[in-house]
Amino acid sequence: MEIRRALPQDIWELLHFLKIRSKYAVLLVFVVSLIIIEKENNFISRVSDKLKQTPQALAEANGTETSLAPAENGSLASLQELDAAFSQLRSHLHNITLQLEGNKDPGPRRHVLLMATTRTGSSFVGEFFNQQGNIFYLFEPLWHVEKMVTFLPGGASAVGSALVYRDVLKQLFLCDLYILENFISPAPEDHLTPFLFRRGSSHSLCEEPVCTPSAKKVFEKYYCKNRRCGPLNITLAAEACRHKQHMALKTVRVRQLEFLQPLVEDPRLDLRIIQLVRDPRAVLASRMVAFSGKYETWKKWASEGEAPLHEEEVQRLRGNCESIRVSAELGLRQPGWLRGRYMLVRYEDVARAPLQKAEEMYRFAGLPLTPQVEEWISKNTQAPRDSSGVYSTCKNSSEQFEKWRFSMPFKLAQVVQDACAPAMQLFGYKLASSPATLANRSFSLLEEAQPSWVT
Repeated sequence: MEIRRALPQDIWELLHFLKIRSKYAVLLVFVVSLIIIEKENNFISRVSDKLKQTPQALAEANGTETSLAPAENGSLASLQELDAAFSQLRSHLHNITLQLEGNKDPGPRRHVLLMATTRTGSSFVGEFFNQQGNIFYLFEPLWHVEKMVTFLPGGASAVGSALVYRDVLKQLFLCDLYILENFISPAPEDHLTPFLFRRGSSHSLCEEPVCTPSAKKVFEKYYCKNRRCGPLNITLAAEACRHKQHMALKTVRVRQLEFLQPLVEDPRLDLRIIQLVRDPRAVLASRMVAFSGKYETWKKWASEGEAPLHEEEVQRLRGNCESIRVSAELGLRQPGWLRGRYMLVRYEDVARAPLQKAEEMYRFAGLPLTPQVEEWISKNTQAPRDSSGVYSTCKNSSEQFEKWRFSMPFKLAQVVQDACAPAMQLFGYKLASSPATLANRSFSLLEEAQPSWVT
C-alpha cells in the first residue's frame, strides 16, 4: 500500500495495464507456437509429397518452393540448406518404407523349376528369375550329380538317374544345399568349395553375405563374374536361401516329368514347373556350334555326304525329342496332381516378345515382376549384335532365334524333321518341304502358341 501511494496514478495505471496484458501473453505465445508448428508440419508434408513424385516433377517442385521456403521457415536460409533438408527427409522416408515393406506379409514361398534341354535358351530365360532380388536362383546344380552318377561303375540307368535328380532337387528346394557336397569333386572341406559349377550365374551366390573376402592362393574354378569372392561357404548359401522369399532353379538334366510328382505333392513345397522347348532343328544347329567335337560325323555328312550318319546318332536325336514330347503331353493332359503347376513355353515366343512372356511366367508362378527384371530384359534383348560366346545371354532376341534357317543344310533339317515330327507337331513347328521354304524369311515355321499350354 505504501508503494502504491508513492507512485503517481498514471504510473500505477500503466502497471495495472501491463499486468492484465501479461495474463494474455502466455495464451498468445501458445497460439503463435501452434501456428508455427502447424506451418512446419505442412511444410514437411509437402516435402514428403514431392519426394514421392518423379525426379522431373521433384525438380519442378523445388523451383516453386524455394521462393516460399525462407518466408515459411527461417532456418532454411539458403538453397543449399533446403537441398540438405530434402536429402535428410528422403533418407528418412526411404528407411521408413523399407521398415514398412519388411512388416508386410510376404505371402507364400514359391518354388520354380525351369525344365529344359541343352541349347534351348534356358540360360537366357533363367535370368528372368535370377534378376529378381527376392528369388534364390541356382544355375544347373545337377551338373555335379550327372558327373558323379554317370561315372559310377557300370553307369546308371535313365530311371535311376531320374530318381537321384528328383531327390536332390527336393533337398535343394528345401534349401538343404549340403546335399551337393556328396557330388562336388574334390569334396568340400568345412563346407567350403571353389568348385560349384557356374557359381557366377547365380546372383544369390555372389552377393553379401555369401560373397566372403577372397582368399589368396585359392584357385576358384567357377568364380563370380562382377566381384571377387572367396570359396563358396555352403552354410552361408543355405542361410541365404532360407532368407530369400522364393526359390528358382534351372536344369537341363530332368526330362521325365512324371518323376516330379512327389515334389509337386510335397506339402513343404509350392512348386511350379515351366518346361521350355525349342525347334529341334535350331537345337541341333546350336549344338553343332557349341559342342563341335561331338558332331563331327554330322558336319562331315552334311558337307560331303559320303559317310552315312550312324543309326545310333539318329536314334539319340529321336529319343531326345520323344522324351520331351512325352513330358509335355503329360503336362498338357492336366492330371490332378499337376493342374495349375505346369506351363509349356517355346523359346521362339520368348525371343519375339520377352517382356510379355516374362510377365506370363511370373503370373503363372504367382510372383511379382519387378522393375529390375524388366530393365534387364530391355537391356539384354536389344543388343546391336549377338555376343560371340555360345553361353551369352545378351542377344537381339527378335532377330536371333531364326538365324539357323539360313545356314543349316536342308538335308540336316530333313533328318531332324523325320526323327522329331511328333514333337514338332505338338509344339507347333512347321516342316520345311524344300531348301527354298527353309530359307524363305516370309514363310513362318511357327504356328501360334496355344492358350492350353498354361495348365
